[in-house]
Amino acid sequence: MKISKNQYLFILSLILGAYYLVIGIYLNRLGYYNHESIFYIEKTKIVFEGLGNRIKVMGLTSPLLPFYTTFIFSAINSYLAPVIASAIGTAVLFYIISRSLTKRNHDDFYLYMMLILFFLHPGLLYAACSGKAIYMVLIFFYLFFFNLLKFYRSNTTFHVSLASICLVILIFCDYKFVWLTLFFVPLVLAITLPSLNLGEKESIFRLFLSFNSPSLRRKLINKTFAIYIILFILPIASVISYKLLNLTHANDLNYFIESPYATWNVLVDKLNYDIATTSANYQLPELSVMVSVRVIYFCPMVLLAIYLFRESTYQALTILTPFAFIEFLHIKYDKLFLNYEYYLIFLILALLCLVFKSHTIKRQGLLKIVLAVIILIQLYTGYIFLNQSLITDEKRFITTLINRTPNTDQSETLEMAGVINSLPKDAHVLMDDAISYPIAAFTNDIHKLTLPYQEVFLSAIETPYRYDDYILIATPKNPFTGYTQLNNRYIPLIRIVNSGVNYRRVYETDNWILYRIIATQ
Repeated sequence: MKISKNQYLFILSLILGAYYLVIGIYLNRLGYYNHESIFYIEKTKIVFEGLGNRIKVMGLTSPLLPFYTTFIFSAINSYLAPVIASAIGTAVLFYIISRSLTKRNHDDFYLYMMLILFFLHPGLLYAACSGKAIYMVLIFFYLFFFNLLKFYRSNTTFHVSLASICLVILIFCDYKFVWLTLFFVPLVLAITLPSLNLGEKESIFRLFLSFNSPSLRRKLINKTFAIYIILFILPIASVISYKLLNLTHANDLNYFIESPYATWNVLVDKLNYDIATTSANYQLPELSVMVSVRVIYFCPMVLLAIYLFRESTYQALTILTPFAFIEFLHIKYDKLFLNYEYYLIFLILALLCLVFKSHTIKRQGLLKIVLAVIILIQLYTGYIFLNQSLITDEKRFITTLINRTPNTDQSETLEMAGVINSLPKDAHVLMDDAISYPIAAFTNDIHKLTLPYQEVFLSAIETPYRYDDYILIATPKNPFTGYTQLNNRYIPLIRIVNSGVNYRRVYETDNWILYRIIATQ
């Protein structure tokens, strides 16, 4: 029986998902973890196994949607749940792109080129096998621009509505994408102009005719305002609602993006920047405007994409919008590095342009040669970007994958978690998971831990001997020691307040000390 094209793509996606899963599990066995996936593991454990009020953890952990995807797979294996989610999610991304490609272009060459990218590109392997939420960003970034380009062709506001929904989901996958809306505010006028039934094709002349005709001017204003409402009202309402939820439950509108209890990257991004900028061989790679040059170096296919849309000004401007977006991010977040996902979106954008335009090119032979060469270049630059990354998680991924040697980044975390696991079942340990969430994630019984989400935490800090048997303290060498009360200054202070309590060191590593409360008066 002959299988259909959709069935064929579905089988390829299954094979791709299994391939990613094997690599992800293999890297996991080698000890590779990243801060994001560990953060999700710890918060998932709290939600399912913790004691006390967990509503705040469940509703305000950010990014919200990637966190929820770990719930689905945590029943299989809580430590592999992020990896399973990213492997399946990236396979879904392949299916979505390949299905839209084969509907418009029946030449299998382009499908094979895309398969090569998804099987071999280091960046896509990183998205699929690391357990990070990059796959969700790529999926909804693709769908957002896909529906916008469909609107340009059909002039049906249904596609703008779908684009708006995708933008909302994209923001809840990575809040920084809320700034993408800034660059669509002026673009909406250019989007509206082609919908007017005018004989003139050039946008500037369309605008001139529209403003000099009362009826056309009124029509242009009404259509522009309607698209603004359809495209932006849902994202604005969603963000406002979520901020009010944060205000209600955390007394802070921006709790989800500013608190280390709510999101993993508040401290990790700062740590990556501090480590890199204090390095002896540090060279600043991200200068303003040069970020766009780096994007082209990383993904030269985007130049081909812009060329394919050269005949349509407003569509070309849409493709250029992400360039303005990342330049803005670089200026606004000048103390942070651009993560790899912000470069990967251009690879997905280039594939989207091929989906829409590859079948319209007459010189198919030349296009195929150029595309094959560009893809080979991108496989190399994708590796270079990861291997030379100043972000620890990204560099560790590619070095572990290529060298196939055990990764020891979390060895100290596992060591301390092992000590806590060996404590008596009824023992209780006071710790601050703003910085110690990796240790909490690898603790078998989270009931042993007194954590900040619990109402007794503040009381436990003031009088630990009433609630706990042990205290986990960050040493002065710990890079996060300034972000917690449970640091080297805590024990001397608590001894002054409670002079009848004694503390004895049970176990010590470079970054952590476990104290036991051994006597009270």
